[in-house]
Amino acid sequence: MSLPLAPISLPPLPEGPTPAPVWPASTQTLPSGDLAVGGVALAELADRFGTPSYVIDEDEVRTRARAWRTALPHADVAYAGKAFLTRAMIRWIREEGLCLDVCSAGELELAAHTGFPAERIVLHGNAKSPDDLRAALRLGVGRLVIDSTGEIARLAALIPPGTRQKVLVRVVPGVAAGAHSAVRTGVEGQKFGLPVAGGEAEDAVARILGQPRLELTGLHCHLGSQIAELGPYVTAVQRLVPLLARIRDRHGVTFPELDLGGGFAIAYRDGDPALDPRAYANRVGGELALQCARFDLPVPRLTVEPGRWIAGPAGVALYRVLAVKSTGDTTFVAVDGGMSDNPRPALYGVRYTVRLVGRASPAPARAMTVVGRHCEAGDVLAEGVQLPGDIRPGDVLAVPASGAYHLSMASAYNLVGRPPVAAVSGGRARLLVRRETLEDLRSRDVGE
Repeated sequence: MSLPLAPISLPPLPEGPTPAPVWPASTQTLPSGDLAVGGVALAELADRFGTPSYVIDEDEVRTRARAWRTALPHADVAYAGKAFLTRAMIRWIREEGLCLDVCSAGELELAAHTGFPAERIVLHGNAKSPDDLRAALRLGVGRLVIDSTGEIARLAALIPPGTRQKVLVRVVPGVAAGAHSAVRTGVEGQKFGLPVAGGEAEDAVARILGQPRLELTGLHCHLGSQIAELGPYVTAVQRLVPLLARIRDRHGVTFPELDLGGGFAIAYRDGDPALDPRAYANRVGGELALQCARFDLPVPRLTVEPGRWIAGPAGVALYRVLAVKSTGDTTFVAVDGGMSDNPRPALYGVRYTVRLVGRASPAPARAMTVVGRHCEAGDVLAEGVQLPGDIRPGDVLAVPASGAYHLSMASAYNLVGRPPVAAVSGGRARLLVRRETLEDLRSRDVGE
């Protein structure tokens, strides 16, 4: 799936997990007290596109994509589309020479209609529907990740005679990693993959090798999400390479590919650590070479799947304050969005940085809790954030690190409609995704 690419020059990246900025690199403070991202004032964007809305910095996306390409020039970097996917994002990723990781026929069809080369697409998921599989075969995806033994025969039966589909098999190396129990997918007892420890992974490999219409090219694993340390990836390599050696000894085959997934952490609040691509390349790539030499195996071509790491820090969410009130010792600032445009705080307890934009305030800052408009006590965006004491209805609040899993997980809860997405670059802004209107919502209700 690799693509010949021109060399890229980037400034040196620090080694290991270090505190990372939460705002896009283009962010500037204006004399008015506003912030500008991509050369456009955030308050101006709030007026132009309304609130809530998402802003994505195109140049930040491209720079972060290049950081992985530069760190791993001989690997495949597959952007995980589930984090944030629009036609513009697909085009940026294609132009930056990345592959694309999708999880459904919907994501796959959007990529195909946008002109993304199907041979550079990886499709995976724990419960692929027949439509997902048919779409993948019809469009000619480069790799399809098998997640269960039952999927092997179902997939093989759909492949036309005389043709073969390249596949990977997702295995569970037994590595606990991730910021929340709901996103730790590298351990037994969750819905993804086939465990290495119990022998299920080796059994699946044997079954796939017995299917003449399937070409098994390697192993796939994904440890979890928001992982800031390199240790879990190193441990995964230490468990997967011996599995590759056992497969070679048992079946006489060596696989040319190893997909270690993604899950790379970003900063949501000041001081949060983020995983660095160059440190990953040095430590994990070095461990892969070491373990392969130990077992006399050729080093497989590595694939990584950054999604949040590329899209998250490039995004800013904008809200307008609707109400301010104090209950006991807590001051609540209620905004015109919430869990319908960002369910992650309710799902995973994530908290964000929040900043007043559009005006400078001389009022001393104090701790406040920013909440959404929805009829749920858990609709909380940020607790204990420092905001000016004169915060008032009509003010605009900006939330950085909002580019990943906001648009893709947004809903129409309380029938408020999903926000628009605007891209900024070089002092210009353009609409990528329009706001979901009440008419959009009504038109889907066709019964009486």
